[in-house]
Amino acid sequence: MKQHLANIALLVGDYDEAVAWYTQVLGFTLLQDNDLGDGKRWVRIAPPGATDGTALLLAQAVTEAQRTRVGDQVGGRVGFFLHTDDFSRDYAAMCERGVRFAEEPRREPYGTVAVFVDLYGNRWDLVELHA
Repeated sequence: MKQHLANIALLVGDYDEAVAWYTQVLGFTLLQDNDLGDGKRWVRIAPPGATDGTALLLAQAVTEAQRTRVGDQVGGRVGFFLHTDDFSRDYAAMCERGVRFAEEPRREPYGTVAVFVDLYGNRWDLVELHA
């Protein structure tokens, strides 16, 4: 048997602002943006160099329950983990493009890591794993 995660839904406040932030600030690639009618879109993004097919599916919040969860889908914990092959390079580039880091980089037994916050307040780890 072979399986993999294909898409992970991320609630956003607005498709266009989310696409702009994730592509222009984080440098993600827009994989798909299809109009499904009635204001709904199929929008997939992935980090540069992603090869496993996993992507974020940007899902615009439409109900009050969904809107209350935009930016806090995992109860304030880090919910997303962006791995890099060069922490220093990506940390510097992200800082230059205005990404807000919630802490200074630190070394952990598994790698170098720093928490950053996306445009909605979701917490992410930028991680370079030790070899």
